[in-house]
Amino acid sequence: MFNFLTILIGKFIQKLARLRGGGSALPGLVIEKINPNFTRNIISKLPYGVAVISGTNGKTTTTKIAVELLSSQGLRVFTNRTGSNFERGITAALLNEASLIGKLDADIAVLELDEAHAVKFINKIKPDHCLILNVMRDQLDRFGEIDNTARMLDKIVKATKKNVVLNREDPRIANLAKSTQSSVQVNFFGLSKEMQSTFPNDNASKKNIDSINQKPIVVLSNFDNTDANATFNIDGQTYATSLKLSGVYNVYNSAAALALTRSIIGDSIDYSKLFKKLSCIKPAFGRGEIIKIDGKIIELVLVKNPSGFQLSLSSSPAKNTSIMIAINDNYADGRDMSWLWDVDFTTLRSYGVDMVSGVRAYDMALRLQHDDVYISKIDTNLESALGYFLSQDNPRKRIYCTYTAMLKIRRQLSKKVNLEKVL
Repeated sequence: MFNFLTILIGKFIQKLARLRGGGSALPGLVIEKINPNFTRNIISKLPYGVAVISGTNGKTTTTKIAVELLSSQGLRVFTNRTGSNFERGITAALLNEASLIGKLDADIAVLELDEAHAVKFINKIKPDHCLILNVMRDQLDRFGEIDNTARMLDKIVKATKKNVVLNREDPRIANLAKSTQSSVQVNFFGLSKEMQSTFPNDNASKKNIDSINQKPIVVLSNFDNTDANATFNIDGQTYATSLKLSGVYNVYNSAAALALTRSIIGDSIDYSKLFKKLSCIKPAFGRGEIIKIDGKIIELVLVKNPSGFQLSLSSSPAKNTSIMIAINDNYADGRDMSWLWDVDFTTLRSYGVDMVSGVRAYDMALRLQHDDVYISKIDTNLESALGYFLSQDNPRKRIYCTYTAMLKIRRQLSKKVNLEKVL
């Protein structure tokens, strides 16, 4: 009865929120106050339990891929698909999908969780499965040093009851295997030796982290960014597939999602259905998302830290592409933008940057000048900057943007074309 009243109140608040411009996690915040056990009461009853995906980079894309792959194996999956990765976002998503009596038509919940909020979440709900992606210098003003973020992720691993999947190529993450309960199965995903050199990371200077030589159940063996073909090795077998995902970082997220799916489904996994589905998955919003407007192709690339920005630049050549960079320093972006000085922008030197925008546009412009990158125009107003950028003739465009800049750019683009809504 209490869940019934909770859902009625929540749906009423959702309608009010939408009338005012809508799409926020406010209903989830209210539900947390009036019924703190609402989320646990609903998702703890799912037959395959709860899978948590966390880490610094790639959570949204990996969650989307994992949901699709698990669905290809016949599972009904509940997820916080709009990328609202706090508990209130999960609660808001439940309000959309649960019946009035609190029943959820799902076999498993796959949840993207912010590192800090994941720690709060596991105090209420112990995950059955977890996938930990990486830990990088991201939003140091929020989480402190990189080792502090690793400690948050360690708590998720310790709380997990059945399956833990870890990134072998990130020593801080791989070493979390030592924290698992004795009854928990631990699996790794990783890169072939040929692919390892393409991935910069924040661990090169750390000499006190143990090396991990575990054999991953899923390895990204090869990726050709030109024709988007990838090769994976799973349990010793090789699988090649074409992809709609762009950028090697998104393809490595696929390896992570494949490992989680293999861990959950086990030996009954149908690889034919698995790779048929993988070949059709498109990037999550703003993460290499391709948007077509008036005959022009716009690619949105989210950037949050040195390694991610560097990898984005190296895996997507600027030749024949107009470039815009939009940098904000709002809370969700991280207020400390000093990490921009750790990115090498010399790959843009031959082509230049057509537009620099956002709250920290002039900081970004100064950084580019130090790498002798020519800048055509600077405009701190994102709306007018985007309008000018889109009006230029080049039909292929790429926008590197921090999180809140990406959301504002998508809102502007959604006035011209139908896009997936984001909470």
